[in-house]
Amino acid sequence: PEEIGIRPLKGDGDFRSEECIELLKQADIVVTNPPFSLFREYVAQLIEYKKKFLIIGNQNAIKYKDIFPLFMENKMWLGYGFKGNAGHFINEHYEDYAVASDHKEGMIRVSGVTWFTNLEIPKRNEELILYRKYNPEDYPKYDNYDAIEVSKTVDIPEDYDGVMGVPITYLGKHCPAQFEIIGLMASTTKDEINFGYPYINGVKKYARVLIKRKSMDESYLY
Repeated sequence: PEEIGIRPLKGDGDFRSEECIELLKQADIVVTNPPFSLFREYVAQLIEYKKKFLIIGNQNAIKYKDIFPLFMENKMWLGYGFKGNAGHFINEHYEDYAVASDHKEGMIRVSGVTWFTNLEIPKRNEELILYRKYNPEDYPKYDNYDAIEVSKTVDIPEDYDGVMGVPITYLGKHCPAQFEIIGLMASTTKDEINFGYPYINGVKKYARVLIKRKSMDESYLY
């Protein structure tokens, strides 16, 4: 502690306190596991102070009204995820109830978590290799939005230039040079970026991210 300069805080450590904000201003990169219940507010603070960050959050946060626009604007993206979409945390004060193969005493297993970041990482520039061809039978259109249903990221057709609805998990493989994020279909409430749950022949489908190819090579069309 003496060598690296650890000093106890004077206050309770709330990230909204003046003391913590002053420390934030000095930071180059923020790496932490913020309280999930305050995730919106925490991210808003990082954006306000123009900080580079790598933070843990629940996957459901992707769909928040004030979080998803950051993905659309390339201000935030998903980092490298946890194996099995579950994070493992050590805390000796909790009962040991982890069930994964890397079980350790005092381990807490939290499902559905991932890394959120605005740091450039190699996979951001890795375009998806597409091989499927579009046809109306395999890719039906939604009843309530002009887009086709793509149930798996791996099935994105290489020769379709319209809007497509892909799983939320697609964002872990999104390459901004290849696709543009158009919006979201993941709520009963509609707004300027969320167009309501997708329906096909009156049947509600899972939440979808709407994307469109940035450019189409003419060779795809023949």
